[in-house]
Amino acid sequence: MEDEKFITGYCRQLDASRTVCAETVDGVLEEADCCYGSCVYEGSCPIAKELDKLNN
Repeated sequence: MEDEKFITGYCRQLDASRTVCAETVDGVLEEADCCYGSCVYEGSCPIAKELDKLNN
């Protein structure tokens, strides 16, 4: 089943708050409308931490 989730938080790359739309299929993250997966700040990003939880 396809689902959309919206995650709001601080984005270090933009140095601002933002909302990220994440699409999951059967509980697995398929796409996020940010640089998740290749962002240099991903290790300290609160949005990335929430996106990580979508895969578990």
